[in-house]
Amino acid sequence: MSDGLRGLAIVRAVPWWTVLRLVIVLLWLVAAATAWWTAPRQHDYDQAKADVAAGRVVAYQWGDRWDQSRRGWFDVAELRSSGQLGPLFGWRTADGRVRWTNTATFGEVTAAAADGGSGSYAGPGAAALARDLRAAGLEQRAGGVQSAVRVGTQFGFVLLVIFLVVLVGGPAPVLGTRWYWFWLVFLAPFGLGLLWWLGLERPWSGRAAALSGVVGVDRRRYTGVLGFAFGLLAALAVSLLSMVLHGVLGDWWVPRPGG
Repeated sequence: MSDGLRGLAIVRAVPWWTVLRLVIVLLWLVAAATAWWTAPRQHDYDQAKADVAAGRVVAYQWGDRWDQSRRGWFDVAELRSSGQLGPLFGWRTADGRVRWTNTATFGEVTAAAADGGSGSYAGPGAAALARDLRAAGLEQRAGGVQSAVRVGTQFGFVLLVIFLVVLVGGPAPVLGTRWYWFWLVFLAPFGLGLLWWLGLERPWSGRAAALSGVVGVDRRRYTGVLGFAFGLLAALAVSLLSMVLHGVLGDWWVPRPGG
């Protein structure tokens, strides 16, 4: 048998569900790793000044709060501003890491020396950083610090689309109804419900596939109400766990901007 025919036979021998399952897992790993890598992490004020002076700042942004209202699996918090420049200063380095620091020490002051008198910065720490940015010639790099690091969000959307296509058009689930898996996967954070679905439900699980072929057995499936409840419980549990781990491991391992 030629190498081409042998390769074709191997491809045909591998169920396409298995290939798709592997692709989904790989996409999830890439999305999760990217979201973790680019998540904003707090640094001290001296680190901000050092990165500005060394020209390591690819983009920077002023703000006064972190917005974590986005609902995507791998969305990272975004720095928002209500009109003032600071007291939060976020910046992105060439390796895609997003850092931030709180420059507030006193009330709002006008930093005429920093921008020619046209801006008002929230705190003398922010005013000093503005002077450093101008001295380093980095003023033109102002902009959203997360604008170029949304790979995790995009992959998360692709995973959600794949899940919906398989859920609606694929084999009927065995352990839970379609509504059960929809709510569980949609509500569980970080796509954890997707991994649960991949491990337990048909067509991914051999056990679930075997149960689908049993005739004459009354199988009561989990309902959409249970999926909704389990999804909310999973979201609450993961949020509490991340708070605990953030306190134990620190911002490097479990970043939580503003929290």
